[in-house]
Amino acid sequence: MLAVKWGGASFVTSYVKGAAEYAAGKSKSISGITADDATGKITITLTQPYGAFLNVLAFQELGLVPKGSPMKTVTTDPLPAGVGPYIVKNIVPNRSYDGIRNPDWTDTTIPGIPAGHVDVHVKIASNTNTEAESVLNNSADVFDWGDQIPPSLMPQVTSQASDRFKKQATLSTFYFFMNTQSKPFSSQLARQAVIVGLDRQALARLNGGNFVPTCWFIPQGLVGHPKSQCPYGDPAAAPNIAKAKQLVQQSGMAGQKVTVWSQNRDPRKEFTAYYTDLLNKIGFKATTKVIADTQYFPTIGNQKSTNPQTGFADWNQDFPNPSDFYLLMDANSIQPTNNENFSQVNDPHIQSELKVLNQVPASKLQSVASRWEQLDEYTAKKAYAAVYGQQQVPQFYSNKIDFSKAIFHPLFGTDYTSIQLKSQ
Repeated sequence: MLAVKWGGASFVTSYVKGAAEYAAGKSKSISGITADDATGKITITLTQPYGAFLNVLAFQELGLVPKGSPMKTVTTDPLPAGVGPYIVKNIVPNRSYDGIRNPDWTDTTIPGIPAGHVDVHVKIASNTNTEAESVLNNSADVFDWGDQIPPSLMPQVTSQASDRFKKQATLSTFYFFMNTQSKPFSSQLARQAVIVGLDRQALARLNGGNFVPTCWFIPQGLVGHPKSQCPYGDPAAAPNIAKAKQLVQQSGMAGQKVTVWSQNRDPRKEFTAYYTDLLNKIGFKATTKVIADTQYFPTIGNQKSTNPQTGFADWNQDFPNPSDFYLLMDANSIQPTNNENFSQVNDPHIQSELKVLNQVPASKLQSVASRWEQLDEYTAKKAYAAVYGQQQVPQFYSNKIDFSKAIFHPLFGTDYTSIQLKSQ
């Protein structure tokens, strides 16, 4: 996981003894991890308590692999990293792969994890219009829940496929990052200007009405989501462009050139087109730089070659703990490559709070709920990110699929084992 430079590496490098040194190439092994081949016992030593570490161990990226496995990405020939009802085969990078039912898996192999009903062929595409039309006309069977149905097609979907379509709430945060370490967003007033001028309802319309407008980094439904009013106005209200222009002037950053980084994927490129236009309206000189879908996050996460000023970002829950979202505000997450703290926030108050809050075990999260809320209120007031929405996602299938049997998982979305054809 560290050798292939996973973006979430700071979940490990910040807490496992020797992991940071290994990731930096200063040691050949991780001193805090020992394995006893005779007993099968693995011992991990942490540098400090971390309440969410059991959740971290459940990441796919931390899956155990055989000794001698190559220390590089093996995309087309994946390692035997686990067992389950499906086997991944026939991988064509950035184009397709197959999920084949495991012939050795039955409904009783592990209680609660059933065998699959169908084999799955996954096509990877960025054209959500084509995706949605294919499912609507039944030439494809499952729409990717990580995408959005284009607004122009929503009336057809809701009228022609109401029995096989449903909106599902997610624990997610969609935002525009603003690099706090370089102009113009090194100025808090400049960052405030963006938030004051942001039209969250317009962004929701671009997303087919599938955003709940918000200003908070910790989403609703998660411990730590604030109950107070947003510091710069009601997120559901109209924006204040005049005030935004005034703040840009006060910041001394008027006329600054800004490059807005955009993912080449609908409706995300529409989000950034709107955002670029807003920046120009309030006093900056902004242009958009569009990056291929699959290369976007590795590109904006590379500080050495890119060090982006601002652009699209989002985060979906990995595990039910606010520390998962605050990885993106943690100074320890700033990395030369695969950086996740795109705003490059390095705030002593946030660091001091995380040092305490990150230690709290999951079973005691409610005891520090108010402290997480206060931290998120502080982050919103400092305008470290222009948060605009918590997303609802589509569960949308062809008429061949038994919609009543399909399970939508709050973290992983479509549960392949629940997908089955209607009875003939």
